[in-house]
Amino acid sequence: MQSPMHNLLTVKETAKYLRIPLPTVYYLVQRGQLPAIQIGGRWRIKKNALDKDVLKEDKAGQPTVLVVDDDESLQNLFKLFLKKIGFSRVVVGTVKEAITAIDKQKFDLVFLDLKLPDGPADDVYDTLKEDQPECPVIIITGYPDSEMLDRILARGPITVLKKPLKIEQLQQTVRILGHKDAVKMAA
Repeated sequence: MQSPMHNLLTVKETAKYLRIPLPTVYYLVQRGQLPAIQIGGRWRIKKNALDKDVLKEDKAGQPTVLVVDDDESLQNLFKLFLKKIGFSRVVVGTVKEAITAIDKQKFDLVFLDLKLPDGPADDVYDTLKEDQPECPVIIITGYPDSEMLDRILARGPITVLKKPLKIEQLQQTVRILGHKDAVKMAA
């Protein structure tokens, strides 16, 4: 049976839950930026308030998009496009950086290039689907006939965009996936 305190996390549990360093949790609590109370001289953080206010599980915040592509000009295109439609974005160029980003936060959408310098894109795909199974993935590739794409397609339905990408393709794709902000911007 769970104790009635199950909604309260210790500072250590909060650091693990948010995937941030312990000193950062103390700093945020002391500045009033995390929903915390003091019990017996120790900080306790309200988990349900964290979910609602910090992690935005109620989806009130802007959508967050992960872009994984090592092409700098394409990274810049994504940064400009996503900023214009009001999306928060994380743009990385390697499998390692992508997996680190997935471990740190939740994403509403992922654009994934198949050809990455440090490993196969399906490593990123598998990590994402294990950690965030509901997150839609859009494959961006100049190689639509590759074995890797076939492997990923075998795991489930995905959207594939062929390079070179155009802004119109991105707007249409984001609209189709139901992000109303993109509909307003693209209209």
